[in-house]
Amino acid sequence: MALTITELAQLIGKEISGDAERVFSGINSLDKAEVGEISFLGNPRYAPQLPETKASLVLVPEGEFSAPEGCLLVQVENPSASFSKVIDYFQKEANEVAPGVACGAIVADDAQFDALSVTISAGVIIGSGVRIGPRTIIEPGVVLGRNVQIGADCILHMNSSVRERCVLGDRVILQPGAVVGSDGFGFELVDGRHQKVPQVGIVELEDDVEIGSNSCIDRARFGKTLIGEGTKVDNLVQVAHNVETGKHCLLVSQSGVAGSSQLGNYVTVAAQAGVGGHIEIGDQVILAGRAGATKSVPNAGVYMGFPARPMAKEQRKMASLARLPRLIEEVRSLKKKLENSGKG
Repeated sequence: MALTITELAQLIGKEISGDAERVFSGINSLDKAEVGEISFLGNPRYAPQLPETKASLVLVPEGEFSAPEGCLLVQVENPSASFSKVIDYFQKEANEVAPGVACGAIVADDAQFDALSVTISAGVIIGSGVRIGPRTIIEPGVVLGRNVQIGADCILHMNSSVRERCVLGDRVILQPGAVVGSDGFGFELVDGRHQKVPQVGIVELEDDVEIGSNSCIDRARFGKTLIGEGTKVDNLVQVAHNVETGKHCLLVSQSGVAGSSQLGNYVTVAAQAGVGGHIEIGDQVILAGRAGATKSVPNAGVYMGFPARPMAKEQRKMASLARLPRLIEEVRSLKKKLENSGKG
């Protein structure tokens, strides 16, 4: 496995001077790289590592940088994004799998897919009526329920599951243990007992969606739960029934969105933040870590606290709370002075 300068230039869309046949053997961080490997400078705090790196080529932002002898510096607009393309190149070759249906997979007779293109691993269970697009990879332990539709170039990692009738677009990634289409949490108290409310809708994941490990996307009570194009869901995230997200949202670890809420485009729900049920979150809203949106947030901006408020207001409140112990001591002191003056 190797990458020449010519191939690298084509990969990142940047002209690179030097020996066109010079070969690079892999990738690594600046401080761990060895001769022959490619690295990158994506954060200025790591710039002090650059003069000491052993990497043979480093992707750097525009500016003045120095590197040790034998290390070629290539300036790009976004070193991290360009380096990701290099990672994809090496990972694709390392993880390349042969298409076909492995021994030990259980596949319904009427499932539709191209066996010369799709990879179905041992231990996979595919139900009746399932349709799978070309070049999709399904790893061991994956379960696809009846009439599930999977697009092209998807990767369903180990032990993820997609329940009946749910729809995945193209280039969708499910990390291990992800669950798509679990029942929405719906119960009604009848005669002192919790009676289950049927959840008969589906989940639809649009193109380029990724669902993290052990995250759950609940099926709709009716209709569909929708995760918009390009949205990325981290590990341990809960998305409830009938939620709809816009395009390119980020839902970070341990966050949750309650039932029937709607998120606009480019919304970020940071770690352990929550969105209440039946509310709307506007485009480009950022809910900071542990924030709680209890009512609709229509305007773009950063919101903090519980209930979530604009960042500037919440920061002023936090600053006031930090001064509270001192203010209490001042009040006690004034009270004591008044009491003493009264005695006099």
